[in-house]
Amino acid sequence: MASKPSIPKGTRDFSPAEVSKRQYIIQTIKANFEKFGFQPIETPSFENSDTLMGKYGEEGDRLIFKILNSGNFFYNKSKIELPKSIEELQINSAEKISLEQRIELNKFTGKISEKALRYDLTVPFARYVVQHQSEIEFPFKRYQIQPVWRADNPQKGRFREFFQCDADVVGSKSLWQEVELVQLYDTVFTALGLEGVTIKINNRKILSGIAEVIGASDKLIDFTVALDKLDKIGEDGVKKEMVEKGISEEALVKVQPLFSFSGTFADKIKQLSELLAESEEGMKGVEELKFICDNVADLGLSTAILDLDVTLARGLNYYTGAIFEVGAPKTVAMGSIGGGGRYDDLTGIFGLKNMSGVGISFGLDRIYLVLEELQLFPETVAATSKAIFINYGDKEALYASKAIQKLRKENIKVELYPDNVKVGKQFQYADKRLIPFAVIAGDQEIASNSYALKNLVTGEQATVDFDGLKNALLS
Repeated sequence: MASKPSIPKGTRDFSPAEVSKRQYIIQTIKANFEKFGFQPIETPSFENSDTLMGKYGEEGDRLIFKILNSGNFFYNKSKIELPKSIEELQINSAEKISLEQRIELNKFTGKISEKALRYDLTVPFARYVVQHQSEIEFPFKRYQIQPVWRADNPQKGRFREFFQCDADVVGSKSLWQEVELVQLYDTVFTALGLEGVTIKINNRKILSGIAEVIGASDKLIDFTVALDKLDKIGEDGVKKEMVEKGISEEALVKVQPLFSFSGTFADKIKQLSELLAESEEGMKGVEELKFICDNVADLGLSTAILDLDVTLARGLNYYTGAIFEVGAPKTVAMGSIGGGGRYDDLTGIFGLKNMSGVGISFGLDRIYLVLEELQLFPETVAATSKAIFINYGDKEALYASKAIQKLRKENIKVELYPDNVKVGKQFQYADKRLIPFAVIAGDQEIASNSYALKNLVTGEQATVDFDGLKNALLS
């Protein structure tokens, strides 16, 4: 007996209604990307492993899905006991095996896997810029809307396959790019009707400055990775992880003000200036933040709120300046629905130096869940047809098809029921599909060159000519 069909954990099928809503979000984002001057590109769903590995930090590397090469492989298990599944290997191997074993494992992995599914769109974009630099006019503003894959632990709003919607600028160090990206976030979420999102901002230089001030510069990555988990594990959990990573108790005392920053943006800038007075790097970060926030304040935002969050770290190694993260309205329990930052050194790892970049991403799947929970999808967003023509036979179907052809040229979604079956069955089909209108065209309508238009919601019916039919379905 055949096994029951299923899909991998952390992936989803989408119904016509769900796809229609997702496309509504994508089209809204896309329209505003282009309004801000961004151009579309696409990159392959998988990259060479060495393009991706080492770009996301140790934790990120574990979540990269590797693609096995074709062929049969043999491995001497006496050297290392391999985990039973690739998933277990990716997530737990660094905790379970020694350095010597890890070297052996890396050699083995290199023989069986040379490619990996992309983890995000930013690193492939950096590779694209370097590879196509002679064809690009800088500064280059690109947007990209494609799926990515992560071997993460699935939960609400977190999937193993999901879409990212990115906008990036490379070839400019101007902080006006950051100002525009804040405005872009505000414009998109306002257009979606999602008011009251919080655009959190910080700066990697500030985090570097704090690490310097507390004497933990050599632990910067460990410091930022732990700090980035504050909303998940709390202050005590963050401190515990920092101690486990070798950050001293004395350093934790110095970093304590981070957990109690409050007040207006200006208040927080003042507190940071005092904390980082002895760090040149840290003060650069403060000045950059002040420039961005002062200009955003002068320009104004429609519905979003800009807030300085000094604990925002976003544990990706490539950020070097501003860091962004967008939180849903407080009435919704949801993780971040967007994020990004500046990455001055990203293209350098592919051989192209002095190419600064900054970008943001919209989390399509989480945005969908938020709009659904708050019932913000317009009623007009539907995958269904506006009207169905009832089929009474070939002669009537031909008459209906001529009208359908003209209506479709007006971008009106209509269809003909394909089979000449009982009218009741055709109406039931329309009800299940949530089609709001039925068009009846029998002998009487054909003779008078008219159509009977029935509202399937109210039950009202009227006889109209073609123009009347078109206008009714356009309204």
